[in-house]
Amino acid sequence: MTQKRTSFSGGFGFVLAAAGSAVGLGNIWRFPYLAAKDGGGIFLLVYLILALTFGFTLLTAEVAIGRKTQQGPLTAYNKLKSGKMQKLLGILACVVPFIILPYYCDIGGWVLKYFVAFVTGHGTEAAEDGYFGGFITSEVEPIVYMVIFLVIIAAIIFIGVNKGIELSSRILMPILLVMIIGVAIFSLFISHTDESGVTTTGLDGLKALFIPDFEGMTFQKFIQVVVDAMGQLFFSLSIAMGIMIAYGSYVNKEANLVKSINEIEIFDTAVAFLAGTMIIPAVYVFQGAEGMKASGPSLMFVSLPKVFAEMGTIGNVVGAVFFAMVLFAAITSAMSILEAVVSSLIDRFQLSRKVATIQESIMACILAVIVCLGYNILYVEIRLPNMSEEQNGQILDIMDYISNSVLMPIVAILTCVLIGWIVKPKTIIDECQTNGEKLGRRGLFSIMIRYVAPVFLFLLFLQSSGIFRLLGIEYFG
Repeated sequence: MTQKRTSFSGGFGFVLAAAGSAVGLGNIWRFPYLAAKDGGGIFLLVYLILALTFGFTLLTAEVAIGRKTQQGPLTAYNKLKSGKMQKLLGILACVVPFIILPYYCDIGGWVLKYFVAFVTGHGTEAAEDGYFGGFITSEVEPIVYMVIFLVIIAAIIFIGVNKGIELSSRILMPILLVMIIGVAIFSLFISHTDESGVTTTGLDGLKALFIPDFEGMTFQKFIQVVVDAMGQLFFSLSIAMGIMIAYGSYVNKEANLVKSINEIEIFDTAVAFLAGTMIIPAVYVFQGAEGMKASGPSLMFVSLPKVFAEMGTIGNVVGAVFFAMVLFAAITSAMSILEAVVSSLIDRFQLSRKVATIQESIMACILAVIVCLGYNILYVEIRLPNMSEEQNGQILDIMDYISNSVLMPIVAILTCVLIGWIVKPKTIIDECQTNGEKLGRRGLFSIMIRYVAPVFLFLLFLQSSGIFRLLGIEYFG
């Protein structure tokens, strides 16, 4: 028997939930690093253009698919038009969040660990060399923090769409936004004088972030900036993960979908830029231009704690606020990843929300434990196709490579083929204009979904998967 589908109470609830999904670790630790690496203002401009074109296209398609079919990602595509490709696309769109959730929960556990360290006054210890490595290589502590994090997000999804996802988003997102703005303002006005008497301020770091740096910029490097910005859009807008289809399926038919999509774009882009403003100036003040180019875990769990330690007594307070903010961002993103799988299980197998949540949480926990053990008992070193000769990957890196570098571009390409050539762009446009609204960029949408996006996505797939590297081609050059 088909269960009655719940929905968000209104467009604002959907926007907050979708924005909460988008504002995750990818925005906070990946966006600032890429901006610093790729010429500051050059990257920001390219990212903004792609967000308004490429990102808008895929976001619109996924949200509209969800609302039109009222299904999770596993079954939504086949509801549009039955076929083998659609079934495969649904499976892949569900597999992506299934793979991401376990290692995302591990990283969420790391954030929780650092939040506890700063709240309890041990921020200075967290800044010491070897602290992060010692934590993730221990056999028990990372698993404990991971389980706590997983239980938090599972409880939210267990409660439901309105009292779980929407209510938590309405509470966490305003707090998160205030924290991000507060830390960003603080970062701009800090200063540090080095041993030679040179004083550096947060505003100097802001200039380094926003002013375009054309030094050494070649055509190949510019192409890499475009590739980086496109890859970041997947994280920033939560596209090709099944998330926006799941959330879109909970949007009322009466809601103004065009307005909601525009608000998600604006909110996400603003937070991404604020994340850069929050992190880059602070790192620049104490560690210079080289410190700005630390990436991923190195930025979040090594560089920033050292920056907070350099601030003195107030650094512990700033660190606690910062990791509280990151924890909230991780929770809102992780619960959306879990919901993408849970909604699929509910729709495909007619399970209750409670049973589906428990089943997926157990599977995620088992895989997350394996990822944790990948840094000690199950430690391996594998050089993935997209890695340089100096790099090696562990279990987490392998799962990240499969989901982000291989499956997500494939899901996005197949979505473009399905919407652009099989069910046609008009299907999505009509869904967005159900209540008489006008999709202002409908001409752009049609061109992007049929011609431009598939080509760009295919090149992104070749680059991110390492196929170009295997063929001896660097950055399309």
